[in-house]
Amino acid sequence: MVKSIKPRFLLAAVLALPLLAGCRQDPEPAVQGPPTPEQTVKVLAGQLLAGDLAGYARTAVPPSLHAELETAWSEDRSRWPLSEMPLAGQLAPMLASFSAEGSEARLQASFDSQFAGKDRDLDAAAGSLSLFAAEYVGNEGDYSDGERTHYTQIIEALGAWAIEAPLADREHASQAIARLAAAARATGIDDHEDFAALGMTASLEKVQPFIAAAVTTLARYGLDLEASVAGLQATIVDQDGDHATVAVRYPLAGREIRTEVAMERINGRWYPAGSIANGQAWAEREASLR
Repeated sequence: MVKSIKPRFLLAAVLALPLLAGCRQDPEPAVQGPPTPEQTVKVLAGQLLAGDLAGYARTAVPPSLHAELETAWSEDRSRWPLSEMPLAGQLAPMLASFSAEGSEARLQASFDSQFAGKDRDLDAAAGSLSLFAAEYVGNEGDYSDGERTHYTQIIEALGAWAIEAPLADREHASQAIARLAAAARATGIDDHEDFAALGMTASLEKVQPFIAAAVTTLARYGLDLEASVAGLQATIVDQDGDHATVAVRYPLAGREIRTEVAMERINGRWYPAGSIANGQAWAEREASLR
């Protein structure tokens, strides 16, 4: 199980960085009136870094769309905003694997037999995964040109980081497994059906401890997301009425990542245009996820 979880989990965490861009741990100054486009990006990023996906869902889309998404979630037609995260469909199986009774010993034994001490093999795998992912994002999939450029930068930074990270270290793995297992059990979720039963807001609140544990785990492996975003800069480069573009740049694993975020103002508040489009698509989805 570790073989299928670990590389994918690390890649997924780094691919989530576009959503984390702009986060700061220090309190932001009090905002007078509705947040500006840059401030909205920072609020969303802070919620994600804290694992507050329920808060993120309320901030990322207008209230009317949020209500539609709540309904679609309860009817098993949507898993937004989890669907915006990489490998969203693997979250329930991952939680089940980590939360199962005796998972620590089972996953540790699997790690020991497959990865412990095999630094060269894992370095080679990390390099190959990075090249494959960059090639895929660059030429395949449903990505905009901006997304392709942004994700390629992130994947290349990830590849360089993974080669240096202590992925084959048994003590690191033991601590990570214990931390993630405890966090997975705290969610109380181990099946796709749990999501529908709980509803969107309750489900997102339940997964918060696991996301927080994942951020901590990555920091233990040398990928400190809080440090990465400390150098974040966000600037409006264009605004035309209710539409704006925010340029974002931030350091990641020794590299500078650059991207742009399109924002849209509805009823006086700014929202990421991509979140609105994705949310609407899920709210209008008719087929069940099962």
